[in-house]
Amino acid sequence: MAGKMDEKILCFSAALLDELGRFQGISFEVEKYFPRIVMRPSCHYLLRGKAENDPGEKQVIPYALFVYRDAIFSYRRGKGGSESRLRELYSVGVGGHVEIKDSNPLFTGEAGYEDAVSREVSEEVKLDSPSTESCVALINDDSNEVGQVHFGVVHLFKLSGPGIAKKEAVITEAGLVPVERAVKNLDKYETWSQLCLRNIERLLERSASVASMV
Repeated sequence: MAGKMDEKILCFSAALLDELGRFQGISFEVEKYFPRIVMRPSCHYLLRGKAENDPGEKQVIPYALFVYRDAIFSYRRGKGGSESRLRELYSVGVGGHVEIKDSNPLFTGEAGYEDAVSREVSEEVKLDSPSTESCVALINDDSNEVGQVHFGVVHLFKLSGPGIAKKEAVITEAGLVPVERAVKNLDKYETWSQLCLRNIERLLERSASVASMV
């Protein structure tokens, strides 16, 4: 039976990141990077087992944040999570790989990315509140082996009510927590969540700016 490492996932060459301008940490230049990494011919599908061990490739990871007023959805990754290097760490981001099943196999343009965002969110959380969503930032963290092979696309969902709950069994201690409390406990969170929490005001400003242009 095929496992997760046999799945084909969306990637792009790390050389493209060097061409566009490699950054460390978080970038708000979404318009500069995003169209290139999810469109042919820049992107392609690779076996996850190969991509996980090849820093010459960057796996595209949608990373969704959920904010209601002054609170953010936070959870702890369980011991059974598929990414062993992140197990038992706290996170404010929901997401995962863009899989080939998210795309028309004959695609010539955008590689099923938006469908992957919707799928990942629906698989991991239950939303009972209307929300507005915007793509607000990008994450590249080459300081550790997980970050070296992944590239995050940060989406911020502004909820109109507190209706959000976990669906995944491997997610624990899930719920809305005050942003202020999460920021005070940064060391408990995975690296990408730390980056987002350190820049939460900028992310919220970016979300408002994107919404005003729609």
